[in-house]
Amino acid sequence: MQAIILAAGMGRRLKKLTEDNTKCMIKVNGVTLIERMLSQLDSLNLNRILIVIGYEGQKLIDYITTLSIRTPIVYIDNPVYDKTNNIYSLSLAKRELCEDDTLLLESDLIFEDSVLSELVKDDRDTLALVDKYESWMDGTCVTLDEYDKIKEFVPSTHFDYKKANEYYKTVNIYKFSKDFSKTHYVPFLIAYQNALGQNEYYEQVLRVIAMLDDPIIKGKRLDGHKWYEIDDIQDLDIAESIFAESLDDKLKRMEERFGGYWRYPKLINFCYLVNPHFPPQKLCNEMKANFERLITQYPSGMRVNSLLAAKNFGVKPEQIVVGNGAAELIKVLMENIEGEIGVIRPTLEEYPNRKDKSTLVVFDTSGFNYSYTTDDIIEFFDDKKISTLVLINPDNPSGNYIKKQEVLRLAMWCESKGALLIADESFVDFADEENATLIDQDVLTRYKDLIVIKSISKSYGVPGIRLGVLASGNEQRIEKIKKRVAIWNINSFGEFYMQIYEKYQKHYLQAMIEFKKIRHKYVEMLKSINELQVLPSQANYIMCKVDKSIHARRLAKILLDEHDILIKDLTSKSGITGNYIRVAVKTHKENEQLVDALKKIFSRKCYGTKIERFEMNASQSPKV
Repeated sequence: MQAIILAAGMGRRLKKLTEDNTKCMIKVNGVTLIERMLSQLDSLNLNRILIVIGYEGQKLIDYITTLSIRTPIVYIDNPVYDKTNNIYSLSLAKRELCEDDTLLLESDLIFEDSVLSELVKDDRDTLALVDKYESWMDGTCVTLDEYDKIKEFVPSTHFDYKKANEYYKTVNIYKFSKDFSKTHYVPFLIAYQNALGQNEYYEQVLRVIAMLDDPIIKGKRLDGHKWYEIDDIQDLDIAESIFAESLDDKLKRMEERFGGYWRYPKLINFCYLVNPHFPPQKLCNEMKANFERLITQYPSGMRVNSLLAAKNFGVKPEQIVVGNGAAELIKVLMENIEGEIGVIRPTLEEYPNRKDKSTLVVFDTSGFNYSYTTDDIIEFFDDKKISTLVLINPDNPSGNYIKKQEVLRLAMWCESKGALLIADESFVDFADEENATLIDQDVLTRYKDLIVIKSISKSYGVPGIRLGVLASGNEQRIEKIKKRVAIWNINSFGEFYMQIYEKYQKHYLQAMIEFKKIRHKYVEMLKSINELQVLPSQANYIMCKVDKSIHARRLAKILLDEHDILIKDLTSKSGITGNYIRVAVKTHKENEQLVDALKKIFSRKCYGTKIERFEMNASQSPKV
């Protein structure tokens, strides 16, 4: 068996990275694509490796000579690489295709070793390697029957998104038998090229062959194997996270993304804090039905969106402002507050991060086992000078909850102290208490120094449309904030969501009932794990103390590496003293997956090459 690598292209979409290097010489975590691919092929004991070169071909040859590759390498030059496409590059190797069974690869791929070994071991001699279509994939797809026969090759120009769940993406790795090349592929390649020219793709030939009564080539389905095609800088960034060299690097890269996890379809994200039971499909369908109108038209300005928010929350338009997520409103608010800021830690750092550290007065709740009351807050801040107190309720990450009447008592205390109370109630709808919200006409009118912020992402399950609200009975304050944000600060999808939400309020209430049942079951499942101490939570996440036998970060790395599960390691978070994690409440099935994974890990008693132990210290995080 031999291998043919197509490496003549210019890789224009990678811009500066390919200004003076061929595409396959870009590095993923310090290793070039071509070195990795050649090393993988070298382990298969092939007869030879043929590389079709073009752009910066001599540089590629010079580089490959520095590598320790035992398999003989033959180069085929495409002198018109800038005027042709890969059908011409492959046609230059048509004679060689007919001389041996062939592995055909494109040079912009990165994949784990098992991808090639699975393909080679398969008894079927002519195969197209395919993977279930996901939204990040681009290019040619196929449909398969129950016997893996390729029913149709679907180029990107014929892609039908309504049929996306039926598609398999070609990985651009093939296995051709010598006979298939002789009797089918090469004759059709020549005919196709003569008819349609050289600026075509070699997979179009396979599309024609697939139309025959007996096309021979079948699909080889991947099952969880890692691979990625690198066409631009974003692809490179994602590939570096998928193929990170160490667990430390892999976890760090995933944590630093802060979203966009749909590009990792197998990942179960327990850092992601949203309602798994809302919105209902009918609401999504209504938004889909209006997609073209929304994407092509401007949203309304601030005045209209304030009307929509006021309608949904039952307050006056002059008392509420809509933001591009709560984060926009937090930024505007905190940048215009002066004096010392009272902060309760650990907490959502979005608020204190907007102020100079010297202005923060911090109530450390670690001595209260992260469970505190209104009395505890008042006692701590009573003799301290603060202009503003920030309360996240339920708090993040502890899930600690203070009931509505107690928060109002805190608001009265702040009023007597001449201080603002900022109450972030992004997670309050998850609490067992009914009607816990402070965005209430009577409450806002009574407590003029109360500012309420709510992220629509969390309990309403729509983080992608970026919505948040800020409410206050001080209408002059609201007017100032409205002037500090852009008139079109939210998009048409956010506005439309607010426009139609009222029709789905009953669905929302039912979703919360279902959520609370699932949270109760989830807590009981977590408590059944001896290595975890589960803290009480009224939010859609649970904070757990982890047994000393494994560091929380090590646990997070194992979950990501072995189970594709991402959790929040809290050991480096401000205000945390000890070995803690935070896990979201998701669907019952997903919760079971996490609990099962945790039980498997803890049952091993050995977490890597050695048991990791650390000493607990009251003044610092656990040490490995």
